[in-house]
Amino acid sequence: MTDSVISSALDFTQPFNHAEQQLITPEAIAFLHALVERFTAQREALLAIRQQRQQRYDEGELPGFDMETDSIREGEWRIRAIPQDLRDRRVEITGPPDRKMVINALNANVNVFMADFEDSLTPEWHKLIEGQQTLREAVKGTLRFTGDNGKIYQLCANPAVLMCRVRGLHLSEKHVQWQGKPISGGLFDFALYFFHNVEALLAKGSGPYFYLPKTESGQEIGWWREIFTFTEDRFDLPRGTIKATVLIETLPAVFQMDEILWNLRDHIVGLNCGRWDYIFSYIKTLRQHPDRILPDRQSISMAQPFLDCYSRLLIKTCHRRGAFAMGGMSALIPSKEAARNEWVLQRVKEDKQREANNGHDGTWIAHPGLADTAKAVFDDVLGNRLNQLDVMRNDDAAIVAEQLLAPCEGERTEAGMRANIRVALHYLEAWIGGNGCVPIEGLMEDAATAEISRTSIWQWIRHQQKLNDGQRVTTELFQKWLTEELINLQTSLGDARFNAGCYGEAAQLMVQITTEDKLVSFLTLPGYRLIP
Repeated sequence: MTDSVISSALDFTQPFNHAEQQLITPEAIAFLHALVERFTAQREALLAIRQQRQQRYDEGELPGFDMETDSIREGEWRIRAIPQDLRDRRVEITGPPDRKMVINALNANVNVFMADFEDSLTPEWHKLIEGQQTLREAVKGTLRFTGDNGKIYQLCANPAVLMCRVRGLHLSEKHVQWQGKPISGGLFDFALYFFHNVEALLAKGSGPYFYLPKTESGQEIGWWREIFTFTEDRFDLPRGTIKATVLIETLPAVFQMDEILWNLRDHIVGLNCGRWDYIFSYIKTLRQHPDRILPDRQSISMAQPFLDCYSRLLIKTCHRRGAFAMGGMSALIPSKEAARNEWVLQRVKEDKQREANNGHDGTWIAHPGLADTAKAVFDDVLGNRLNQLDVMRNDDAAIVAEQLLAPCEGERTEAGMRANIRVALHYLEAWIGGNGCVPIEGLMEDAATAEISRTSIWQWIRHQQKLNDGQRVTTELFQKWLTEELINLQTSLGDARFNAGCYGEAAQLMVQITTEDKLVSFLTLPGYRLIP
């Protein structure tokens, strides 16, 4: 198989080189095909339900708790026991499955590394294959990397626990088709990671652990429950062998946390506050509601009431059910400039103190240089405990829907809008060029933060918002500032670097997803068409 491979059911459109031949074996294809054949129709139905739900929101309905599932929320039940190697998750680091990144992350002073096939990875075929091979070697303990300077990187004796974030329900894998259509990207990621690593993971006392992103309902998580149970039965594994943490990073999902835990109760170990995607989802879900428009991104911290309620409700819900309540990502990254770095570490410390004091069991960082700071905060709060499952928040007043839906105070400024343009422009250029996770102006940006940037501007244009200096946000103003920021970028980078990049394509894509009458649901969907 040197050019392409076509099974009786799956059509692989890319060449099968050495790496593909190692990973996409006949047995792996058979497993992937079985998943695709069984679960594709249900996926399509769930995506249709998403569109119908959003249509109701666009017509004026607001998200809320489902009266039909009151019995689940009010019942006394708990999830299945959590594996020993996941009992302490006080600091987790995330990043794409790049060889050097994986080694540095697994060797960092953290408990868990989440290898991300979603928001921080551009899904070019060779990156997906290389990422799967990298994780396979990491599980075996054989992963090595030699830098350009000859420095050798290899895994330490006791690396962090490995988890894998697969792509969300909405993302397809265009390089593999079934019945003439691209298959689910999440099924592709899950099938290859599980198939090649389950035996080695179990042999060393761990297991196939996953993060599930962009969920909107318990019904969607029911889809993953069926996938997990089908897989366990196919491989003769005990029920609950596969474990997952679900990201609560959409506004509809915050009203479905009990239902999510219930539907995946044999396999779930916790929920995570995916704060950046959650802010993006707030804007997107309530895009047609002129009374629920958010201010500059820089004003939207976890101290804002609607986000603090989200955090506290997640903790209370999870701990009542015996599940972990994981905190969110600090997007700040260390600086080589001493004063700036001191400021960064202080901001990270304050953020993590808020999470630990609220009762979160752990938190996320994007850079190994923040591990010691984050861990010290949780060490201080946890003491001899492995987690905070004992923090029940029973004295909290009930959190109602209006608290979760209330927009926060803050200004809309020219500086904030220009910052949004720069972040989205930089990120889109990097993503088109093959890099899904990039440092921009002192922050580690991935798709989520770029999504906030462009949807915020879209919403300001749509609802004719005024900036604090009186300027009305229009398509013309956005395009004028985009042009100016593009010129500034060319000046700062120099013609050679600018012309070697994909800035023209990035600007065109940004205009498309920011000014169209109908909001594009995810920037990665039109962006995917621009990569090989």
